[in-house]
Amino acid sequence: MTATRIVSLLASATELVAALGARDRLVGRSHECDYPPDVASLPALTAPKLDISRPSGDIDRQVKDLLARALSVYQVDAAALRALHPDLIVTQTQCEVCAVTPADLEAALAAWIAPRPTIVSLAPNALVDIFADIERLAAALGTPARGAALIGTMRARMQSIATQTAALPHRPLVAAIEWIAPLMAAGNWMPELIAMAGGDNLFGSAGRHSPWMDFAALAAADPEIILVLPCGFDIARSRVEMPALAAQPGWSALRAVGEGRVFLLDGSQYFNRPGPRLVESLEILAEILHPARFQFGHEESGWARFVAADMRQTAS
Repeated sequence: MTATRIVSLLASATELVAALGARDRLVGRSHECDYPPDVASLPALTAPKLDISRPSGDIDRQVKDLLARALSVYQVDAAALRALHPDLIVTQTQCEVCAVTPADLEAALAAWIAPRPTIVSLAPNALVDIFADIERLAAALGTPARGAALIGTMRARMQSIATQTAALPHRPLVAAIEWIAPLMAAGNWMPELIAMAGGDNLFGSAGRHSPWMDFAALAAADPEIILVLPCGFDIARSRVEMPALAAQPGWSALRAVGEGRVFLLDGSQYFNRPGPRLVESLEILAEILHPARFQFGHEESGWARFVAADMRQTAS
C-alpha cells in the first residue's frame, strides 16, 4: 500500500521525498529539515539535547558526554509524532550524531498502540549507498520510476564533471575538514566527490566514517587547497569558528594559506546532506579546484574564500 502520510527525520530524506514527487504527503519533519523551504510549515518532531550555539569544541564535548552516558543526542516528540498518524517514517543508521537513529525512533514508538508505521532507515556511507537509498525510498513511496530518473540525472551530471576533470593536467592536493575543534577530516562520500572534481584527497577514505586528525598531520601534508565544511554549519557559522583553526602554530606557513586557497563551504545545505544536491556539491568543488575550467555560479551561496580580513571581522 502506498504511503500517504510521511514523516522524515532526516534533512536529506526530506529533500529526496520532495524530489521523488511526494512533498504533498509529508506531514512532519526533523528540526533540521529546511529544504525545500516550504517544509518549514510542517511540525518539527525532533530537537537536540545539546546547545548547538556553543563553539565547536564545546559541542564536541557535549556530544561525547551524552554518548558516554549511553544517551541519545536527539529527542523525539513521541506525542506529536503519534498525533500525526504517519504510515511511513524515514530515518537513518549512518551516524548517531548527525540525526535521529532507529533506536531513538523505537523509543518514541514504544507505547504505540495503533498499527506501527513502516520505517525506512537510510544508510548513506558512499555514493553507491546514496543511489541505493534513493531507489529504496522511491519504492517505499510508490514512485520507482521517478527514483530511477533522479538517479540517472544525478549520475549523468556528475559523470560529465568527472569526465572533464579526468583530462586536466593537474590534480591539486586537497584537505577537507569536517569539524574544526577537534579536527576531523571528511570521509564517506566526500573523497569520491573530491576525486570527481579533479582533486587528490589527502585525508579520509571513501565509504568510511570521517576520521579524527591533528594539525601536525595537516601541516606535514601541506595541501594546496583546504576546504572547511563543518557538519551542520553554513558559511557564516564556519567563519565564526575559524579562529580556533587559524590560531594553530604553523597555520600561516601552510601553502594553502599563503596562496589564499582556504575555502569555507556550506556543509549544512550541501556536503553533509546525502541527497539530490550532492550534484551541486560536486559543482562547488569543481569551481574551487579548477576555477579556470568551471563556473557554475555557486560562489558566496555555496562557498566563499577565507581571507585574513575574516579574522579581523570575527575578532571585532
